[in-house]
Amino acid sequence: MQSFDWTLIQSFLAVAQSGSYSAAARKSGRSQPTIGRHIEQLQSQLGATLFQRATKGYDLTPTGRALLDHARTMQRAAAEMSLVTEGRAAEVRGTVRITASEIVATYILPELLAELLAQEPELQIELVATNSTENLLLREADIALRMVQPMQQDLIARRIGVIPIGLYGAPSYLARKGRPQQFEEIANHVLLGYDRSDLMIRGIAALGFPIKREDFAFRVDDQVTYMEALRAGVGLGACQKRQAERYGLIELLPELTIPPLPVWITAHSALRTSAKVRRVFDFLTDHLPGRL
Repeated sequence: MQSFDWTLIQSFLAVAQSGSYSAAARKSGRSQPTIGRHIEQLQSQLGATLFQRATKGYDLTPTGRALLDHARTMQRAAAEMSLVTEGRAAEVRGTVRITASEIVATYILPELLAELLAQEPELQIELVATNSTENLLLREADIALRMVQPMQQDLIARRIGVIPIGLYGAPSYLARKGRPQQFEEIANHVLLGYDRSDLMIRGIAALGFPIKREDFAFRVDDQVTYMEALRAGVGLGACQKRQAERYGLIELLPELTIPPLPVWITAHSALRTSAKVRRVFDFLTDHLPGRL
């Protein structure tokens, strides 16, 4: 039976999932030439072509598609081995990888993590600011802060609080355009919304106010850019209340009830026996609710 270098399988999965060598390189942290060399080596060992050129990158061949599920099984097995080993670590030292939304990672976590690192000098933190859901089971993160309850098995999840949301405007904008007194009046204002995401459209519709993408005169999906545009007085927008208070934004239509965002902290069950992950998990659980 022929054996394969696991790194070749990792590169195969990265290209299969991302569709190009360059995207696979960014995802895996390897160089693009290394990814290409790994694919060539794997194809040579198998005696089969796994990818074919497409308009934008590479598509799997029938042979590649047939091997994809087997490669994913190997990936899950390797992740489980890593989890078991990690779970036996008894010291608070080494790296813990945290993923959180762009807003939480930018405006809330840095101060908390500064306190934690001051207390734990042997600890290192990797913070991933993303609104996508990182897969804890595949070790893409050790701890995740999410706005939805995770449904995956083998995860420890704890709801640690909610983030109140309101409608806000910067003093500079309100001085220029005036302050709306009822919801219907915001149609006369510049509204900040998302570009490709329909999350805000669906949220406003759920409140009984149908709205179209074009009703937002300023659109951006990056939440940090959205927040900075709101602070700069570009227009009116939804914002976390604590951040709005911190930056002097003025709440509008306080009678408007916007459902708060729940915050869940999650980790793989095997990692809860790791001293370093347990320390970070417990620290965030204890201190984060007061910062939301």
